[in-house]
Amino acid sequence: MTGIVIALLGAAMAVILPGIGSALGVGLVGQSAAGVVTEDPDKFGQTLLLQALPGTQGIYGLLTGFLIMQRIGVIGGNLLELTTGQGLTVLMAAAPIALVGLLSAIYQGRAAAAGIGLIAKRPEELGKAIIYAVMVETYAVLSLLASIMLLFGLSL
Repeated sequence: MTGIVIALLGAAMAVILPGIGSALGVGLVGQSAAGVVTEDPDKFGQTLLLQALPGTQGIYGLLTGFLIMQRIGVIGGNLLELTTGQGLTVLMAAAPIALVGLLSAIYQGRAAAAGIGLIAKRPEELGKAIIYAVMVETYAVLSLLASIMLLFGLSL
């Protein structure tokens, strides 16, 4: 039973940590955006787009958590009996998205908040503001792919 508990910890961390990062990142951008929209309500759409970007890591973590639950039988009703070693391998497969998702969401929020400042002064530069924030997203996507590849490479 210890193996399944460790695997479930991996699923939980894959969901919780990027979720926390996304909440912090989206909140940070929202704070910046609220100030800009107070002065110019027409910039709501532009600022909302930037605010949504740090939320993707939470989605990636949720996807990974669901994949882990499906892989170990929580979803589908056929719970596997995992050894401690197998549980640890599932936990380690969750580690890339859990850790990179947490940090990249926060830093993407910072980049997007800076982009809010850019469009406050030069709204025509929205594309550049998005590119700055999306560059951080690259590492979240890479960590998602690593977690998925590790997860499906395991023999359980």
